[in-house]
Amino acid sequence: MKIAILTYGSRGDVQPFVALARRLRQSGHSPLLAAPGRFSNFAARFNVDFVSLPGEPEEISRALNDSGANLLRIFRVLQGYTQQIAPQVVVQMLEICSQADFIVHSFLFTVGAHALARSLGAPELSIQGFPVFIPTGEFPNVAFPPLGRFGNLLSHHFANQMFWWGSKIGFMRIRSRLPGSFPAQLTWPFRASRNHPPAPLLIAVSPSVLSRPAEWPQTVHMPGYFFLDEDTYQPPQELIRFLEAGATPLCVTFGSMLHRAAPRIFHTLLEAIEARNERVIILAGWNDPSLLKESEANERILILPSAPHEWLFPRCKFVVHHGGAGTTAAVLHAGVPQIVLPHTADQPFWGRRVHALGVAPAPIPIGALSMERVLASFSEAESASLQAAAKSLSARIRAEDGVGYAVQLIEQLAK
Repeated sequence: MKIAILTYGSRGDVQPFVALARRLRQSGHSPLLAAPGRFSNFAARFNVDFVSLPGEPEEISRALNDSGANLLRIFRVLQGYTQQIAPQVVVQMLEICSQADFIVHSFLFTVGAHALARSLGAPELSIQGFPVFIPTGEFPNVAFPPLGRFGNLLSHHFANQMFWWGSKIGFMRIRSRLPGSFPAQLTWPFRASRNHPPAPLLIAVSPSVLSRPAEWPQTVHMPGYFFLDEDTYQPPQELIRFLEAGATPLCVTFGSMLHRAAPRIFHTLLEAIEARNERVIILAGWNDPSLLKESEANERILILPSAPHEWLFPRCKFVVHHGGAGTTAAVLHAGVPQIVLPHTADQPFWGRRVHALGVAPAPIPIGALSMERVLASFSEAESASLQAAAKSLSARIRAEDGVGYAVQLIEQLAK
C-alpha cells in the first residue's frame, strides 16, 4: 500500500513520522514522508523515502518563541508563516496524495489533507503529537492554562474555531492563486456529516502520561508515543570519553527553541551548574554554539550540536529542557527526572503534566528564570521520590507500542 505521510515543524514534529514510516516499510508497505527539506538526510539514515517541503522551520521557531504564551500571537505566527509557503506546499501535496492509497496527516495539514482525502476517496488518519481538536473538560487546550472543567471545554472549542477559520481563509487565498487546484469544499475533519463519518484521529501520547477522557468518541485513539530506535548510532569518541571520565552528568537541551533571551537563559543555567560543580552535556540544537563559548574550556562541560535523545538521556542524571512534546516523551522513556523551562505553545502544558506525575519539579517559565529557582529544582530532581517515579513511569511507557498500534490501525482503515 502506498502511504503519503504529511508533517511539518521541528525534529520533534518529524521524528515520530520517521518512526512510523520505518515500521510501515518493515510491514511491507511503501510510505512516502513529506517534511521540511532540512530533515532529508535524517530520513535517509532510516531508509525512509522522502519529499522535501519548502520553508525553513527555524523562522517559525523564532517567531513562536517571541509569542510566548499569547495564543492570538501564536495563531498569527502560524497563519503568517503557512501562507508564505502554502502555494508550493499545496502543489506538492496534491501530487503526493494523488498517487497514494492512504493519507496520514499531522497538525498544519489537518484541514487541507482531510479535504483532499475526501475528494480523492482515499482513507485517512490524522496523527497528532499532543491532545488537540477533540474537546474535553478533563484538561485545557494545550495553549491554555487550567480553567476548570467548563473553562477547559471552552478552551478547546475556541482553539478549534481559530484553527478552522484560519485554515478556511488560507485555502480561499490558495484557490485564488491556484484556481482549480484544491477541493471546493472544506469540512471540519472531526465532525460527522450526512455523507461521511468523522476522520479517525490518533493522539501519539502515552495513556500512562495523560488519561484518555471518557467523553472522547471511539474514533479517537491514544495508544502511546512514537519512539524511534536509533540502533545504528555511533557516539563520537569525545562523548564516550566524557561519560566515562567522572560522575553521571546532567543534560541541557532546548532543541529547536530560538529564544531572544537565550544568552540570559544559558548564563543562568551555567552559573547554577558551576555553583554545584556539576558535569553537564549541552546539546546546542538550533542555537548558535557561540552562546556557549565561555564554557568551552571547562572540562566539566561538553557541548555537542545534537545526539539521539533515546541514546543519551538514560545515561544522564536528569534533563533540563524546554518542554516540547517530543523531548518530554524522550525523557519519560529514559526514566530520569526532568526540569522544564517552558518557552511557548504546548510547553507549559507538558511542564505542568510531568510535575503532576511526580517526575519533575514545578516548571520554571523562562520569564521567571533565576539561579535560585534553578538550584532548588536541581536539588528536587535528585530526590529519591522523583527518581523512583521516573523509573516506574518509564517501565509503563516502554511496555506500550504506539507505532505498532498505528500501523495496525492504518491497515484496518484501509480495508
